[in-house]
Amino acid sequence: MERDALMATYARNPVEFVRGEGTRLWDDEGNEYLDFLTGISVAQLGHCHPAVVEAVRDQAGRLMHVGNLFYTEPGMRLAKRLADLSLGGRVFLCNSGAEAIECALKLARKRRTGGEFVVMEGGFHGRTMGALSATPQETKQAPFAPLVPGFTVVPRNDREALVGAVTGDTAAVLLEPIQGESGIHPVDPEVLHAAREACDEHGALLILDEIQCGMGRTGTLWAHEQVGVTPDVMTVAKGLGGGLPVGACVSSPETASVLETGDHGSTFAGGPVIAAAANAVLEVLTEDGFLDTVRARGERLAAGLRGLGLEPRGLGLMLGFDLPGAQDVARRLLLEHRLVVHATGPETIRVLPPLTVSDDEVDEAVRRVGAALH
Repeated sequence: MERDALMATYARNPVEFVRGEGTRLWDDEGNEYLDFLTGISVAQLGHCHPAVVEAVRDQAGRLMHVGNLFYTEPGMRLAKRLADLSLGGRVFLCNSGAEAIECALKLARKRRTGGEFVVMEGGFHGRTMGALSATPQETKQAPFAPLVPGFTVVPRNDREALVGAVTGDTAAVLLEPIQGESGIHPVDPEVLHAAREACDEHGALLILDEIQCGMGRTGTLWAHEQVGVTPDVMTVAKGLGGGLPVGACVSSPETASVLETGDHGSTFAGGPVIAAAANAVLEVLTEDGFLDTVRARGERLAAGLRGLGLEPRGLGLMLGFDLPGAQDVARRLLLEHRLVVHATGPETIRVLPPLTVSDDEVDEAVRRVGAALH
């Protein structure tokens, strides 16, 4: 069926999942798996979290969609909560991380007409033409050239190169606090501070992409909180919807009025059902002590991996580790040990379990990794 019906854009594993609950998945043959990928940091509270399911069912039974020509309360509430929990400005709701990036790029380009962008080697910001142009990976960009002009690439964690690239013509510096798709690489805090200072000096914006590392993934609501660097604009998606598609471009008060009526839009964005799910996710993430538990479970997982002789990097429950033949190991973990992880390349595996994962599930995942390596 796939061969006849779908464009061949994904390299899928030979497993069909039909049900999920918490950290567990079941395939069409009844096999049970531990999910330490969560749809690439999407099912942030695990599969079918009761609060998210209840919010979606309740809202779907009352109102699904009217569009952004009218008001609906869930989207208004979501935008206000995101702003209050982060930069304090305004929010553009959208459907995905790539769309959040597109909004951020347009905001920065409108603010400084014709301005250019500085991005970092190893970064990944999406696959739409603007987001792809900000993603300096040759294999992803080459088939679609020419791309959107005006992007300067600096090496990862090269402070001098980044500072030197920011000028009076720079609209924004766009960075992930922790690079996800390239293999879980935290950006050096000194580099992030240097980016903030360079942007301030030249009147450019600092845009932080927290699409994968935000929403509590690192043990704080936003990864940049642990570095002490505050962006002018932040992009959010993935875990925000608890499994449903939603993204957001969040501004500071100083950048909140750059985009005006007619500058940007989206048919489905901020719809009642999706916003209800996102509000339910935020309710859980902001419960007292929840993020403390995320940090503790992240430390437990990292310690377990180190006990196997691995060297995990990352923060909280966003970890990666290198080993030869990572793609074969990830496939073996899936098919033989029923553990879902992802190889981001030939030598790197990343693990992104639900933030609700238990100590026992962390220990069991480590045991399965160990079994696959021996």
